Amino acid sequence: MAKQDSISHDQILSDLQRKAYSPVYFLMGEEPYYIDVISDFIQKNVLDDSEKEFDQTILYGKDVDINMVINDAKRYPMMGGYQVLIVKEAQLIKEWDNLSHYLSNPLKSTILVFCYKYSTPDKRKKWFQEVNKVGKVYESAKLRDYEVSSWITRYCKSKNVSIDDKAVAMLSEFLGTDLSKLVNELEKLILTKPSDLQRITPELVEKNIGISKDFNVFELQAALINNDVLKANRIIRYFAENKKNNPLVVVLPKLFKFFSDLMIYHYLSDKSPAVVASELKIIPYFVKDYQKAAQVFNAWKTMKIISFIRETDARNKGIDNPSTGEVDLMKELIFKILH
Repeated sequence: MAKQDSISHDQILSDLQRKAYSPVYFLMGEEPYYIDVISDFIQKNVLDDSEKEFDQTILYGKDVDINMVINDAKRYPMMGGYQVLIVKEAQLIKEWDNLSHYLSNPLKSTILVFCYKYSTPDKRKKWFQEVNKVGKVYESAKLRDYEVSSWITRYCKSKNVSIDDKAVAMLSEFLGTDLSKLVNELEKLILTKPSDLQRITPELVEKNIGISKDFNVFELQAALINNDVLKANRIIRYFAENKKNNPLVVVLPKLFKFFSDLMIYHYLSDKSPAVVASELKIIPYFVKDYQKAAQVFNAWKTMKIISFIRETDARNKGIDNPSTGEVDLMKELIFKILH
């Protein structure tokens, strides 16, 4: 997640827990979750309750300019050894060049925190380079789709809970790359699981998150691999009845990725499970699906299926398709895949 000088959020939090403070923290990037984790820790833990009333200030980028921030940063603490100044929505601030003068000699008793979300500033600017010299810069990047499964597993491990591979697959498919959403749902699962159960199962996910363990894209893929026409059509009907969670614009890209990866699998010289998982960026649990799929769909058929999915996607967007609905489009696609 961290790109800047290999500084991770864990390193920053470890330093904060040891009370090894920096005069400036610049937290930036497309993924807001870890920006919030770090700034929330500073807000809650650096000062005690009596000190916060006098020496902790929260500003918002839409309400201030950089000169106002600098003026507040130059103020000395009234009660303790530090004042904490947190600037949220810092991406809305302009005239950053004016920060350079403060950064040339930042006040040691001020902990200045910028929360610059959803983007990054121009890293070539002098003021940004000054931040690098005197403070801590952390860049929080968005998770890629293929990183979600391993992130879920690591998060559960950090909470001393294991999670079944199928449960990981269900959550990654349904929740995507939004870390805040993932954390909220995982915490819900951890809190609601039976006290004598130290793992998260597909049944728990289905019961508490509302994701069907039997009617999802992974089960549709399994039905296709097993040439199970009845099950495939049952899943399609379920998708039609639950369009909000299973729109065609979401289902098709996942099928496309599976068969595109299957094409890659066909041409791997080393098809050992570890190599397949690494090359396709999947969890080992799914390697068996590609092994079996390769026996059912040869490379030529796989290429045709990819073409069928592209065609279905175009027709779903109205190209050469005046009236066919999502359900019928999916039925046609399943028929073409299995015949």
